[in-house]
Amino acid sequence: MLFNSYIFIFIFLPLALAGFHVLGKFGHQRTAMGFLVAMSLFFYGWWNPAYLVLIVTSIAINFALGFTLIKHPRKIILIAGVCFNLLLIGYFKYANFLVDNLNTLADTRITLELIILPLAISFFTFQQITYLVDAYRGETREYSFLHYCLFVTFFPQLIAGPIVHHKEMLPQFANQVLYRLRASHLAVGLTIFFLGLFKKVVIADNIAMYSTPVFNAAEAGMVLTFFEAWGGALAYTFQLYFDFSGYSDMAIGLARMFGVTLPVNFFSPYKAKSIIEFWKRWHITLSRFLRDYVYFSMGGNRNGVQRRYINLLVTMLLGGLWHGAGWTFIAWGGLHGFYLVVNHAWHALKKKLHIQGIGNQGLNAAMSCLLTFFCVVIGWVMFRAESFDGAIAVYQGMFGLNGLALPVEFATRYPEIGALLESTQIQYSGSFFNNVFPDPDKGYRLILVLLLWVWLAPNTLEWLRDFKPAYYIDDFVSATKGRLVWRASLRTAFLILGVALISILAIQGESEFLYFRF
Repeated sequence: MLFNSYIFIFIFLPLALAGFHVLGKFGHQRTAMGFLVAMSLFFYGWWNPAYLVLIVTSIAINFALGFTLIKHPRKIILIAGVCFNLLLIGYFKYANFLVDNLNTLADTRITLELIILPLAISFFTFQQITYLVDAYRGETREYSFLHYCLFVTFFPQLIAGPIVHHKEMLPQFANQVLYRLRASHLAVGLTIFFLGLFKKVVIADNIAMYSTPVFNAAEAGMVLTFFEAWGGALAYTFQLYFDFSGYSDMAIGLARMFGVTLPVNFFSPYKAKSIIEFWKRWHITLSRFLRDYVYFSMGGNRNGVQRRYINLLVTMLLGGLWHGAGWTFIAWGGLHGFYLVVNHAWHALKKKLHIQGIGNQGLNAAMSCLLTFFCVVIGWVMFRAESFDGAIAVYQGMFGLNGLALPVEFATRYPEIGALLESTQIQYSGSFFNNVFPDPDKGYRLILVLLLWVWLAPNTLEWLRDFKPAYYIDDFVSATKGRLVWRASLRTAFLILGVALISILAIQGESEFLYFRF
């Protein structure tokens, strides 16, 4: 079941909200909690009921291990628990990948049935690993099995995060105030949800028509020109941005309707002025997990500069592998690891040489943002490509190795520009260009609009900042008054109603969120 589906919006969600709050209103809090767990499991089992056995078994074993670690914090129990979770995710997510590579390297013919990746296994497995580690460290206390089940299965964040800590969620479920329906929670939640739905079905799904043909053409061995390759790369850059931003908003909005606050997981990452800052804004809870449970566990920056850089590279390689069982994902993670090493080394050099910003600070910030964005787009090509050959084909076009060409329509629609370019090396291409990048004029204008949007417009959480829409929002933006602040008013209600109607009418068929694949 998808958030962006009619059955979810008009049947599942109203039933879940009504049942939970009605039961809670009449004092049946444990029953309300059990009802929400049941609805969450129904939501998860909608795709494949067989995998309900997997998630229920995982929950039961991890709860037992966590309970034991709270009473007897022994490392052998923690290691057993972490190994259980890693073996679980390793089998379902990486077994086919490992066998295929073994066959290639050793010229063997080992066969393994195709294993279908269970939804959300990366997210609920990592979430439970954090619980085990924190239980071993003495950072959690006993909770009932029902509380723990809701912590893992809560449907707004079950499928694609955010990856939450027990200390962020379990105390909320134990709070009696949670079970009382509040109009403010409902209003804020609906606002965030429908803004996220708009990003997904109106923006992300439509910009996909400009990215998919380009990457398909690259995989097929077609030669891409400069503008085709950049058009496809930028289109995917914004498709992924608005798809994940939309999901993150919808998850936070849905949780808020139930009175639950989720942590910030996405905060205008393309406004980042460095790769370090980018990873503080993109998939924030995954970055936190990799930092706290991988990077720090390897020693972090405590064992010298060289070891620190090795730890960064290893952490990002594992982060790339987490996103998918493929060498392109590993290469993408390695590229970002290299980016981070360079970024940290540059900071260290500036500090050592006492280098300060040169010239206009606003210009420096803009150039830093542009350079970071350029590096991120280069990385997304490897992330999106299905093979190294496909990625190389896109890179060849992006770096001008296949020449420069504009669609022939540009010469007729913009004669002044055409006359200006006559003396340059830029040529015009006809049907081939249109086959790879459909309706290029419209596509490039849409890309420009989205570029200005992500750089200049406030994000959803900034707009609702005075209502504390997410955990840790104050770490990103201060609660200030101003014109661009959400207000509970008739005007706002009509605005969100309009966004909701446009979004609902734009829903077409099954359109999964991109992060469902990870």
